[in-house]
Amino acid sequence: MGSVIVIGAGIVGLSTAWHLQERGHEVTVLDRTGIAAGSSWGNAGWLTPGQAIPLAHPSLWTYGPRALLDPDAALHVPFRFQPGLWSFLARFLGHATSRAWDRTMAALTPIDRLALEAFDELDLTGAGSWTRPGPFVVGFEDEAQSRGFRGEVAGAVRHGQDVPFERLTEPQELAPQLSDAVTVAFRLDGQRFLEPGPYVEALGRAVVERGAHVREGVEVTGVSPTRRPTVALATGERTTADTVVVATGAWLPRLVRPLGVRVPVRAGRGYSFTVATDYPARHPVYLPHARIACTPYRGRFRIAGTMELRGPDEPFQPGRVTAIVRQARRLLTGVDLEDRQDEWVGSRPVTPDGLPLVGATRAPNVYVAGGHGMWGMVLGPVTGRLLAERITTGRTHPAIVPFDPLR
Repeated sequence: MGSVIVIGAGIVGLSTAWHLQERGHEVTVLDRTGIAAGSSWGNAGWLTPGQAIPLAHPSLWTYGPRALLDPDAALHVPFRFQPGLWSFLARFLGHATSRAWDRTMAALTPIDRLALEAFDELDLTGAGSWTRPGPFVVGFEDEAQSRGFRGEVAGAVRHGQDVPFERLTEPQELAPQLSDAVTVAFRLDGQRFLEPGPYVEALGRAVVERGAHVREGVEVTGVSPTRRPTVALATGERTTADTVVVATGAWLPRLVRPLGVRVPVRAGRGYSFTVATDYPARHPVYLPHARIACTPYRGRFRIAGTMELRGPDEPFQPGRVTAIVRQARRLLTGVDLEDRQDEWVGSRPVTPDGLPLVGATRAPNVYVAGGHGMWGMVLGPVTGRLLAERITTGRTHPAIVPFDPLR
């Protein structure tokens, strides 16, 4: 076929590269840091299409103002003069209505339904980590806290997803890490999880073994809008290919805004760390009211949470980890919250309307793949497959039509 440069070596970029190779393209991958160096490394590793739902929810109108005043709240927005951020938040809140939620959920459902089978397509022989089925244990302190989550599951089902969901009477049998403060719990099935860093690293190795050239530590400064696009590097080097795919996560606007992509993308930064547990962690645990997601990870328990709206290159904020620890201390037991390892922050690319950006830019033969918010891991492989199909055949699969980057 042709030559393709993929900018970005996270789950989305590498999945796109893998599927382009399947279709006979010669692929080069460029990344300013390295494989799985961004939000593909330290996230919770949840493959939960049943929870790949709009972030903007009507509850934000009551939760949002309280969160701004609560240092332990999962949503954190620094108080400072930043017009672009406040403009983004205004647009984001504009989608926090029941009608907008349903509209966005309807647009996400077709790709959600394809997500898990796309993982089965990736042949990662020798991968150090495979996808594993749930169940996921979802816990609350009381019945009232569970209403919002139950409504979200009902909304996903109403739009055509299969989300097996039932109440648990003894949740500690599946998740002994839950404290007695958790009095209401449910079992969520039909979903999977993985260890994200090792998985994406295995995908990177597979792409290299299939003939791709991966260049790490390479910063791209621009992409020319010419028939055969040229990529400019910070070193002054320029390299040309038949096609370019920009998959740089929260850094997307730097390269694609000059190419006609006007949908804003902000970094919704998440934090995580791992802890030891008294009893082996076998299943993921979700605490929606505290926005804490926990996953078995390399013999430990990864605890992830928060949505911090800062610049993607801003320093790690230890206070956000402290906030997660304070919440976890009440809701979890038998976990050593003082023995924290792998403390991490990663920038998830969030759009105001809750929809990804997947498709062509205004520049000939330049495409974008990103803007998945919290769902980049679960939607990465299917995004790569459908975008590779679009690049190769010129046909746009119906599942990504709503994600037009030029909308």
